Amino acid sequence: MTPFGLHVRRLREARGLSQKQMAADLNLSPAYLSALEHGKRGKPPYALLQRMVGYFNIIWDEAETFHAMANLSDPKVMVDTSDLSPAATELANRLAQKIAAMGEDEIAVLLEKLR
Repeated sequence: MTPFGLHVRRLREARGLSQKQMAADLNLSPAYLSALEHGKRGKPPYALLQRMVGYFNIIWDEAETFHAMANLSDPKVMVDTSDLSPAATELANRLAQKIAAMGEDEIAVLLEKLR
């Protein structure tokens, strides 16, 4: 699951909506909405993000956070280090190799440093 998918799920559940109902309201397939919530789909198109902002009646500040969260939630990340240092390339590759085996505490520490 991605941060964006989790956020959408929480918003949907807080409003007592099923995936099926929300998908119908937004003219989406329930399968697409499920895949989005579970991180099986990348960032949704801008137009859909805007429809979701309206659907959830999200105010300006929260809408910026909503869009930022979508931008940080692509489950298939590519990192181009071609113009960076050898250390940056090593870091990207080591992270790609090790992230699946890392615990949540280790991930939280690294994430906090990067924020």
